[in-house]
Amino acid sequence: MLHVSAHSGWRTLPSTLFLCLVLTALALAGCDSGDDDSDAPTSTLPATNTPTQAAGDGATPSPAPESEDVQVPASVEIQEAFPRLPDIPRPVAMVEVPGERRMIVASQDGLIVSFEKSPEATELVTVLDLRGAVLRDGFEEGLLGLVLAPDFERSGYVYLYYNPAEGELRTVLSRFETAGRGADLRVVRESELVLLTVPQPFHNHNGGQLAFGPDGMLYLALGDGGAAGDPEGNAQDISRNLLGSIIRIDVRNATPEQPYAIPPDNPFAGQANVKQETWAYGLRNPWRFSFDRETGDLWAGDVGQGDREEIDLIEPGGNYGWPVFEGTNCFRANNGCDGSAYIAPVAEYTHEGGHCSVTGGYVYRGSAVPELRGVYIYGDYCTGAMWGFAAPDAAAGKSVEPVQWIERGPMIASFAEDLDGELYILSYEGRIYRVTGAPAER
Repeated sequence: MLHVSAHSGWRTLPSTLFLCLVLTALALAGCDSGDDDSDAPTSTLPATNTPTQAAGDGATPSPAPESEDVQVPASVEIQEAFPRLPDIPRPVAMVEVPGERRMIVASQDGLIVSFEKSPEATELVTVLDLRGAVLRDGFEEGLLGLVLAPDFERSGYVYLYYNPAEGELRTVLSRFETAGRGADLRVVRESELVLLTVPQPFHNHNGGQLAFGPDGMLYLALGDGGAAGDPEGNAQDISRNLLGSIIRIDVRNATPEQPYAIPPDNPFAGQANVKQETWAYGLRNPWRFSFDRETGDLWAGDVGQGDREEIDLIEPGGNYGWPVFEGTNCFRANNGCDGSAYIAPVAEYTHEGGHCSVTGGYVYRGSAVPELRGVYIYGDYCTGAMWGFAAPDAAAGKSVEPVQWIERGPMIASFAEDLDGELYILSYEGRIYRVTGAPAER
């Protein structure tokens, strides 16, 4: 595979510190290498990118779109986007404020800051400080998701997903109001309206991605509840819980009495004994999903157990196989490893070379790097490796071969997209990078 090293401007950690971060913060995305289920059978899921309707789910996959002529470039460069900013510890989400030319970043520790969208920016301004209110006892808890309402300029609503520090182990989805504009923008802590509470049986696999779809509905990714091998069978059981799934809810008219509604076109809407919020399931720990802003396709990175990391094209009602399958490999034979009921990943990679945990990215739709348009870009948390493939081909059911651009880079906690469609990388070390295309002459 072709690759190019990351821009010389990214900060290289001392090897001992890097190892410490990997061991203590690796589980940000839910990697459980070395678990007891590593002797799983080797039966494989049929290699297909064509969505398969799960039996009885009532969902009809959308027809395959006509593919664009997308050529994946042989190399990609990244460089620091805001080199003069102080470090932002453990950044996990970044959004641009409409009409403000200002970015907001959420830290896993519970601190939310804003800064000017300029490479000359030097100052971080606190927007909300939830440190102390957010659980940080384990490796994966904390503030995990942030998104602005589609009508943010009118409503001022911000949505957060996090683990509260007090009480039973759980995650909550909440809506907050804001006040002020520009550098004076603040989230009003007292305005919190809890929309959804999800009990968490273990301290890992919380998911956390929040995004509004092109349909105006709010989507949230939830992990399988944690431990190794989904011991409670959550990801395959949508009758009793939301774990191991991506959910879709309508929060436009949220009140304390009715915090959200079930969209009537959800795949399980109206069905008895089923969690009707469910959009797709059979996921282990979907760490970052995104919508293609041109096609509406939903792409997700799902973190593997100890061998395979996968990228999925999410379809309504789709079952993605965990824990029967890890990627295309049979993981739990006692459930039967007939792959006909599950949707295979579009792409996968193993843990060879130190890879450990996929971070889902975006289909690039910006203008700064024309050669990347239509390419889905994703990476590995531990190594900073980055790949890309032609999203239109994959969405049309064609087999794709990802191109690896970078072997070693910053630890990729999350990707982010600004309002122009430009792509950023949030590194767990506290820096923000921008995808710039082919490497500059050295």
